[in-house]
Amino acid sequence: MKKILLSLPAAFLTVLTAQAQQLRASVSDLAFLAGTWTQQHAWGDMEEVWQPPMGNCIVSTFRCVNQGKVVFYEFMVVEQGQQVPELKLRHFNPGSIGWEDKEHPEVLPVTELGKNRVVFSRAGLKLTYERSDPGKLTILLEEENKEKKWDTTRFEMSRKP
Repeated sequence: MKKILLSLPAAFLTVLTAQAQQLRASVSDLAFLAGTWTQQHAWGDMEEVWQPPMGNCIVSTFRCVNQGKVVFYEFMVVEQGQQVPELKLRHFNPGSIGWEDKEHPEVLPVTELGKNRVVFSRAGLKLTYERSDPGKLTILLEEENKEKKWDTTRFEMSRKP
């Protein structure tokens, strides 16, 4: 019985891995992200701009400004990978000081895709975008902390007219 119980998590993981490997998507599947999205948040005023797909990529910028001063910026590009698009993300402090190594952006492949919903993830980090209606974009940032527990930050963005 112990062998069966111990093998169940491994079998479940194998099924999840197989499902992720079967996913096929293209950059054009993410066209629902296009637009300028804003939110007033505890961190500051936020603006995220997603350009429509062009070629095999989508480009996005993000800025967070608190009391008239930049907190940080992000530059994102979604490029077509072998089977699924991959989000490549870089963060910057004021003065364009990068957080990530210049040769290694954060890379998060698409792991789930539905109507007006996409999940980009890698070990320890998950980013979900969901457009519930034409004027609303919800972003969930899930990060594994030092205690191996998941912290979730929710952003409720509105389309800028």
